[in-house]
Order: sequence, then structure tokens, then C-alpha cells
Amino acid sequence: MRRQRFSRSLGLVGRIFGILLLTVLLEFVVGTLIYERASHLSLQDDEARRLAEHLVIARKLVAKAPVSQRGGVSAQLTTDRYDIHWTLAAPPPPPLSPELARMRQQIVDWEPSLHESRLWLRLNSPGRSSQINGGLQLADGSWLYFGMHHSGGKWAFTFGRFGLALIPVLALLIAGGVLIRRTLAPLRDLTHATKRIGLAQQVAVAEAGTNDVRNLIRAFNAMQTRIHRLINERTETLAAVGHDMRTPLARLQLRLEAVDDPEIREAMGEDLAEMGEMIESVLAFLGGEKNPEPAVRIDLAVTIATVVDAFQDHGDDVIYDGPDHLEMEVRPLSLRRAVRNLIENALHYGVRARVSVARHDNEVLIRVDDDGPGIPRDRLEEVLKPFHRLDTARQRNTRGMGLGLAIVAKTVEQEGGRLTLANRPEGGLRVEICLYLNRPEAKV
Repeated sequence: MRRQRFSRSLGLVGRIFGILLLTVLLEFVVGTLIYERASHLSLQDDEARRLAEHLVIARKLVAKAPVSQRGGVSAQLTTDRYDIHWTLAAPPPPPLSPELARMRQQIVDWEPSLHESRLWLRLNSPGRSSQINGGLQLADGSWLYFGMHHSGGKWAFTFGRFGLALIPVLALLIAGGVLIRRTLAPLRDLTHATKRIGLAQQVAVAEAGTNDVRNLIRAFNAMQTRIHRLINERTETLAAVGHDMRTPLARLQLRLEAVDDPEIREAMGEDLAEMGEMIESVLAFLGGEKNPEPAVRIDLAVTIATVVDAFQDHGDDVIYDGPDHLEMEVRPLSLRRAVRNLIENALHYGVRARVSVARHDNEVLIRVDDDGPGIPRDRLEEVLKPFHRLDTARQRNTRGMGLGLAIVAKTVEQEGGRLTLANRPEGGLRVEICLYLNRPEAKV
């Protein structure tokens, strides 16, 4: 599961770069190991040759010197790399490892005169810093001991080569990453345009990149044109229908004054008002993703308190609890409509509504509580669907078309917020709108 999440989070650029990285690293490791093996063999042969030359010279000089001066001569032959000592004692030669046996054979091959000198080698202090010690016998039976410092060891030498070889590899990876990013830049533009499709104005993506990417962008632009044309046609149709339906409603409202019976006039007035509300709800919900209302900075607390005051002026039992001022960036008309729908629902299914506003760090919570019967838990998600009613019998006292909460959900989504419904333990329903002060996911 973690592997799948990590793979999805990489994205196309990350996957291509990972493939490039893996390929380059495999080629680098294999190539470096092969080269290092060949270099190590070559280095061993070179060290054997230099040691052979130094031993031949040291043996000749020490052998020619008087016995009393051989210690001083051997000291003079000592360098930072080679230690030379002369002694009469002769320790038994140790068994040779395969690698030292190979080096001894290389020394003898370079200087055959050392073959009869009982040359032996021994490796001391294996690890990060190693030293090859050995000895050879002079013609008079005395022994010449030597030591060759071999600092760093094979692996240290290998890691040094790794470090040097990594420089061009890193340069290649950086150049490859830049080229991959530039190659996939049209896809990034396409991704950004996809997020805005159906919102505000059409954003045409410039055709660039490879033929496949160009064909994809061309098809996307054609699809985007069709979608925006359908949205515009629907919006214009709804606007025309709304205008044509408001006109006869207005005429009926005028003719209503001619009805003498007050009870009939009042009932017809309520029906006309409900029809007007239904038209407004349909137009608000079916207006499409294209929302011309811009987000502006307002005093949210004052705005919601004003909506509550309007209900109180009509004699409804609505109470506001929250700060006096709270500024944030929202679409004021849409948010007022959403809060108004929630209060109307609360009053319809209960007798009172409690509206509260609170801020918690980056979150602003708008809650509307009622004392109605609540909603069955298994149907809390259903009521957010458009044209959905809990009152399936469509009783006469059920107003609207089932779009109130759907409009609220759409408004909250456009604001980049979160809408939750929950039954209160003490009874009734709580509807909570959570908005964010910096609007991270708000749709524009």
C-alpha cells in the first residue's frame, strides 16, 4: 500500500527521472567495478615492479657495504614509502596468501635475480591502512627486511574513484532532469488548464512538445471549446427561461390584486411566491460551474448577523451567536443564499434556528442548529443531492424543489470549504460550514 501511494505521488516527471537515475546508477556501478578491477590489477603490477627495482638497488648497496655500516646504509635507503632494515637474524618465511603469492611472482618476473634470495612477503595491519612486509637473503646469509606502505587499501581507492566518477554522473542526471522537465512542461500547462475547465473564461493551451503531446493538447482544446459552448448555451437558456417565467408571474401578481376574496388572494400569493422561489433555486443551482461572482473581502460576522436580523424582522425565532467582526474573502451573494437556505430549512423542520460563527486558527465555522426531528443517519448524504426530498409524498406543506442543501453544498465547494451534517445528541440537526481563511482549494 505504501509503495503504491509513493508511486502515485511521484508523478510522470518523478517516474521518468527515477528510471533515468536507476539506469545511470546501474551503468555507473557496473562500469566502475569493472574498471576498478582492471585498474587494481594494473596497480598491483606497477607496485610489484617498483618494489622489485627498489629491492635490487637496496640489496646491491647493502651487500657492498661493510657489515658495520650496513645498518646505516639501510636507514639511508628508507623512504616514505619503503622501509629497509638489515639484520643477521632470519625468521622463517610465513605462508603467502594467494594475492601476495601473485605479487611475489610479479616481483620475481621483473627481477629474476631475486628468485634465489628466498624472497617472502607478509601483509600486516589489514584494513583501511595496510603494509606489506617481507625479507630477502643476501649472499652472506644475512637478511634484508623491507616494508612497503600501501595506504588507503583497495576499497578506499575504489571509493575515491567512485567519488570522482560521480561528478559526471551527477552532471548527467541534472542535465537529464532539466531536459525531462522542459519536455514535459506542456503537460504541466495542460494539467493547470484541466483544473480550470468549465470555470470563468476558456484557457487555450499552446500546442508544444512532441507529436503525441501536441495531439493530446489539440484534442483537449477542442473538448474544452465544446464544454464551454455547452455551458454558455445552458446558461443563456436558463437566463432566457428565467426571464420568460418571471414575466407571467409578475402579471399574475398584478392581477392578484383584483381578487376580492382575501383568503383566495392570500393563498394565490403564497403560491406565486413559492413559484418565484423555485425559479430562483433552479437558476442558482443550474447556473453551471461558471460563477461570475468574484470573491471579495467582507465582514463575515456582520453579513450573517444581517441575514439573521432579516428573519427576526419577519417574526422568526432565529438567534445569532458569534463575534461582532470577522473579515475574510468569500463570495458574499452565494454565501448569504447558502446561510439563508440553512435557516429556512431549520425553521421549516423546527420552530427555531440557532446560528453561530466561530474561528479556530485558520478555520471559520458557521453552524446552524435546529430543534427538528433530525435526519436518519443513513440518509445524511442523500439530502445533499439535488431534487432530493425526505418528504417523498410531496405534501403540500413541503416547499421548494429539494435544492436548498444542494445549493449550500455547491457554494461551500466553490469556496473550498467543507460541509457536514450531524444529528445533535439533544435532538435536532446541526449543519456546519467550515471555511478557510487562506482559501487553499477555493474554485475561481
